[in-house]
Amino acid sequence: MAAIDCGTNSIRLLVADLPDASAGPQAPLVDLTRRMEIVRLGQGVDRTGRLAPEAIERTRVALASYAADIEKLGAQRVRMCATSASRDAANAAEFTEMVQVTLGVAPEVVSGDEEARLSFTGAVRGLPADAKEPFLVVDIGGGSTEFVVGGRAAGVRSAISVDIGCVRMTERHLPGDPPTPEQVAAAQADIAAAVDRALAVVPGREAATLVGLAGSVTTVVALAQGLREYDPERIHHARVSYDEVARVTAELLGQTRAQRLANPVMHPGRADVIGAGALVLRVIMERAGMPSVVASEHDILDGIAWSLQ
Repeated sequence: MAAIDCGTNSIRLLVADLPDASAGPQAPLVDLTRRMEIVRLGQGVDRTGRLAPEAIERTRVALASYAADIEKLGAQRVRMCATSASRDAANAAEFTEMVQVTLGVAPEVVSGDEEARLSFTGAVRGLPADAKEPFLVVDIGGGSTEFVVGGRAAGVRSAISVDIGCVRMTERHLPGDPPTPEQVAAAQADIAAAVDRALAVVPGREAATLVGLAGSVTTVVALAQGLREYDPERIHHARVSYDEVARVTAELLGQTRAQRLANPVMHPGRADVIGAGALVLRVIMERAGMPSVVASEHDILDGIAWSLQ
């Protein structure tokens, strides 16, 4: 099976063998390939309401490469989900036509609620047995952040998506290099208001474990661990305290883009937006009263693959 997640900042591919249904609910996927490209599809969408032609072209180039991998590996089914940027854009039809021609299947522009449920499925399958329920799963994307509360057996209890992604917050509030204290304060106020709205809908403050998904979270965790290179195996299911998240966030917001790029765990396409992503995570932990976060390398991409079972 082939799963593609096309978000505001990145486009990712997972081709995997799914376990037989008789293998049980915790049987893992068998990865054949995982890929990620930063294409910044949501470039300027918050300001213009449209997908930029150059962003659509960057996405087409990455998608053509993915289509070649899918054909080579012989995937029997393909599902591509497009999220926040595609929901918001007035010219989404141009994007849909490009995907149909390049990939051979149309993208599904999933709702925020469906995005949240797919993220929860991908994150919760495979969590350590000692991870206490209920879980608050947060998926910090480029254009939006999903909040989902639920458990292993019961599944999703409630979910909401709010527009506080790392690209959107950077473009809206953090133009400085580095951002000024006034810019950071404006971003923090915007994020806090959105987080409070989300926590009024989902009972995140009642959760026992916070699980954080996507590149902003995993990069913050890699920095908190002091890794010399990005190591998914060491990041996956690592637990980091609020104090460490706050320290890393302050460091990132105080650095220039060039200084962030100098860190060996930093993906070049994430360096300009990671400060906003870290700030979203820190504010979520503050407003939800979470003393720590568990990072997961498995997220909506895995959820899309599981939906093909």
